[in-house]
Amino acid sequence: MRRKFQRLTRLRSELRRGKPSARRAVAPSVGGSNLRAVLMNDCFALFDERRRPWIDPDLLKQKFLARSAEFHPDRVHSASTQERRAAQEGYTELNTAYNCLRDPKERLAHLLELERGAKPTQVQDIPSGLMSLSLEVGQICREADAFLAEKAKVTSPLLKVRMFQRNQDCTDKLLELQKALGARYEAVIAQLKTVDADWEASGTRDSSIRAANLDRLEELAQLFSYFKRWRQQIQERIVQLSF
Repeated sequence: MRRKFQRLTRLRSELRRGKPSARRAVAPSVGGSNLRAVLMNDCFALFDERRRPWIDPDLLKQKFLARSAEFHPDRVHSASTQERRAAQEGYTELNTAYNCLRDPKERLAHLLELERGAKPTQVQDIPSGLMSLSLEVGQICREADAFLAEKAKVTSPLLKVRMFQRNQDCTDKLLELQKALGARYEAVIAQLKTVDADWEASGTRDSSIRAANLDRLEELAQLFSYFKRWRQQIQERIVQLSF
């Protein structure tokens, strides 16, 4: 695996410089992956994973820790400048690939780009099934922002004490919403696992099933995008209220 990883990294560097020999070496060196996938840094290939919608987070983390220890720049601190630079690039690439694959939204976007040759379209309209949840998130976040603005103006120790209960109430509302979002998020994860099972079962034999699965994955990627943004917004305000 170490040699394969190093070869992939070197090929990408040579391909970007337009070296003809690298283009001829692409297919046999990466097990049939196409030129576009090599240039796009196939994160699945870096971890010896099949391209698929779901990857077990714990197994991925184990692979990452093993790979990162193997490719860490400190292991080549006495090597030449070129080798140290290559090790740093490889280590950075490995970290980038891990952060991509462990995030469902980023993993699906990457998979769709590899399979279709283009990034997924960015849909701005919130699905009707999430509209009420979106409105609730917006309302509670605005209430938290208003309270934080009011709290920031208070300088009297006595008034700060009086605001403690309001601060706690505001935090509780955010935590309750965070819990509800977590439950909805897990439901989308369950849907993703279902598509993954179908993806693995159908393989590439039926192009119509493959196309339908890709369309469904694009929808799920959008859902993950909304949940990721909302969870970040809520967590940011919970942290601000803790001070």
